[in-house]
Amino acid sequence: MRQTLQPEGWPRPKGYANGIAAEGRMVFTAGVVGWNSREEFEHDTLSGQFRQALENIKEILKEGDAVPDHIVRMTCYVSSCAEYNNSIKEIGEAWREVFGKVFPCMAVLEVSRFVEPKAKVEIETTAVVPEG
Repeated sequence: MRQTLQPEGWPRPKGYANGIAAEGRMVFTAGVVGWNSREEFEHDTLSGQFRQALENIKEILKEGDAVPDHIVRMTCYVSSCAEYNNSIKEIGEAWREVFGKVFPCMAVLEVSRFVEPKAKVEIETTAVVPEG
């Protein structure tokens, strides 16, 4: 079971959910950066790394018999909110191509740096796979 929580009278958020109630088996990802399977950054832009991070998350979820539709919560750490806001169109396109119409609860935070010096984004996710 999965239910989007939208309080009456609140404006509907764009691209995320205010809240989700879900039942099932939980699958978590660590902070996933935008490098490839060889731990090499192919993109210098936040939007390019964001797309790669989404693809990486999709692969990790698959290992837990989960798919992007099962994601209920996501925290995105970015190196620059300005670059994130300026790249929102490209990020949205990547999101739709990799995840489709998935709208988890989401937070985006700017951080001063990452453990991986070339990283511009790191994303944590929680997915709930329905029972049965």
